[in-house]
Amino acid sequence: MAIASPSAPSFSASSFCCTRTESTHITRISSRPVLTRPNGFLARPVTRQPAIVSQLNASSTPSDGELMYEMHHSYRWRKGPWPVYVTLPMDTVGPSAQTMRRKKAMAQSFRALAAAGVEGVVMEVWWGLVEREIPKIYNWQGYLEIVLLAKRFGLKVRAVMAFHQCGSGPGDPFWIPLPQWVLKEMDKDPDLACSDRFGRRNIEYISLGCDILPILNGRSPIQAYADFMKNFRDTFRPFLGGVITGIQVGMGPGGELRYPSCPSQKLTWAWRSRELGEFQCYDKYMLASLNACAWEIGMREWANGGPIGASNLMQDPENTDFFKTDGSWNTAYGEFFLEWYSGLLLLHGERICQEAESVFRGTEVNMSGKVAGIHWHYGTQSHPSELTAGYYNTSIRDGFLPIARIFGKYGFTMCCTCFEMQDTEEKQINAVSSPEGFLKQLLVAARICDIPFEGENSATNLDDKSYQQVLKMSKFYSDGLETPSFSFNFVRMDKNLFEPRNWVSFTRFVRQMSGINIFRAKLNFGGDDVTISSPSAAAYAGAVAQSERDGYAIIHSRSESAYLQRAKELAAFLSDVGGDGGCPAFVGAVTDAMVEATVVVKRDGCPAEMFGIGEKVEI
Repeated sequence: MAIASPSAPSFSASSFCCTRTESTHITRISSRPVLTRPNGFLARPVTRQPAIVSQLNASSTPSDGELMYEMHHSYRWRKGPWPVYVTLPMDTVGPSAQTMRRKKAMAQSFRALAAAGVEGVVMEVWWGLVEREIPKIYNWQGYLEIVLLAKRFGLKVRAVMAFHQCGSGPGDPFWIPLPQWVLKEMDKDPDLACSDRFGRRNIEYISLGCDILPILNGRSPIQAYADFMKNFRDTFRPFLGGVITGIQVGMGPGGELRYPSCPSQKLTWAWRSRELGEFQCYDKYMLASLNACAWEIGMREWANGGPIGASNLMQDPENTDFFKTDGSWNTAYGEFFLEWYSGLLLLHGERICQEAESVFRGTEVNMSGKVAGIHWHYGTQSHPSELTAGYYNTSIRDGFLPIARIFGKYGFTMCCTCFEMQDTEEKQINAVSSPEGFLKQLLVAARICDIPFEGENSATNLDDKSYQQVLKMSKFYSDGLETPSFSFNFVRMDKNLFEPRNWVSFTRFVRQMSGINIFRAKLNFGGDDVTISSPSAAAYAGAVAQSERDGYAIIHSRSESAYLQRAKELAAFLSDVGGDGGCPAFVGAVTDAMVEATVVVKRDGCPAEMFGIGEKVEI
């Protein structure tokens, strides 16, 4: 089996023009003999060597658009461990980046996350806060406090270099604009912002057309991003590779490698499923690049902007001249424009990867980049919402392999959302949406290029079914790999996460992802570790069964003399995490000299269930 895959275009940085060096060709994934079955799936090859076989989502395939796959290395699935990280609230650091907000609550939350077996936290480091007023003047104080707190509780940190705007505007409680000095330059030259054919400008991220132009007080945007990362590296050097183990580099709106084809906040709205998006190629820098490319191939009439007939944002793609099944997306002009448009995005991503790899080389941190989970036209021929975002991915062309190749070239991990989403639910809203098909194609591209993967959820409140879907997609990536490198970022921590029912589901999910029955978490109770383990000893079987019936968590101490004080400390901690509603945690003690001293912690209305029903905590 083969995957249709175009080679990445080559570019002339001086002229902003792309030149196609190869036409779309077939790339062989494996040269070993493969047998096909009548149903279209692949039989196992003669050998048991690693292989990945995929079929693109053309609607004419037997799978009716679903990505078919077979992954095999051994006949037994290798379960986890898949570390889980939790993304911090967007307003964790104050407007001046001077301090961490809600310090007591953050400490309690970090303690709870550590107790649950979470690997670490994801910390978004906002360009608009750190370098807010004056170029090259950075304030990292609030982020230093977060890192120190994580270190205190034994949590790792993934830092996101957020070079984009957060929120929809000044009225948004999570509003974080680009640095003020950048916005002043945009006021002077509005073409620094992306623009669609209606002249609507999007200031979430600086236009890709001026990546290497000195438009920011003598620096290019790429240079400004690199300087920011260098200062971060120098400031946090003592923590790199130890506490800070990952750097996710922002590459566009929402931190994702994409164009702002529609405002980021719309991507979370229910009616997003009809959003075609708009091509963002109408600022003077993007038009100059397009013009140069068109003139170079002698097609001056293609130099004046994006496709005619792409129609309005919310229109059915089959009613548009460009996106319909037999539309101009699949003509010589469509191929030219989409290769140029997606090629400029690839070039932007490679420039940032190259700078980041140079900055963090030798620091022992893992770098990653994020791809947007745009799936609502995945079942169509043209995939319009992917095309306008910059992903040249259609029923006859794989647009994600070029991104995976760039990430692999620079040692980057790939990150994407949608892990909790299911086709059965999404298709009730939009029949041509397929988050599972989209994600499977992306995961296959990552496997082909041998790059690690970070999953994320799109919705903030997940139920048990959503968690099971995350496990399913995690297995899809890792199945058959000798040393799968997969982790999951839970987005995001808020007060709802610590509600009793939600916390039970979350901690169960963390244990399932970990793939182990015992893990350690430092709760800072006198500096000792607290070991949380699944009950298995016969001596505890009766007590565990009783706890499951009565809804209690059982906490055991190794010595009767020490247990009471430790139990009170743990009960006080549970009460604190329980919030204003209170938590009748310490309700009594039962001593059994033949086994261990035991304290019973009531579960009703408090987050003692972080230990799971019937689990015991040795202190």
